[in-house]
Amino acid sequence: MKYNLPKRNALLIAVSCLVIVAGFALMAGAPSGADTYNPDIFSFRRITLGPMIALGGFVLMIVAILYKGKKK
Repeated sequence: MKYNLPKRNALLIAVSCLVIVAGFALMAGAPSGADTYNPDIFSFRRITLGPMIALGGFVLMIVAILYKGKKK
């Protein structure tokens, strides 16, 4: 079976998917409800670090799709 994307592009796409999942995992945590307050929802990890890593993964996904290898 022949794919349209080279192996390097497929590897970069897989890595970018893992980076996106890692960013969303960093944003996950215990919620704050009506009867309980969780101050961790405003932590640096959930507000800044997680979204930036997920955004980097999405940018890497675009680069991975558009990447052209060196011509021989």
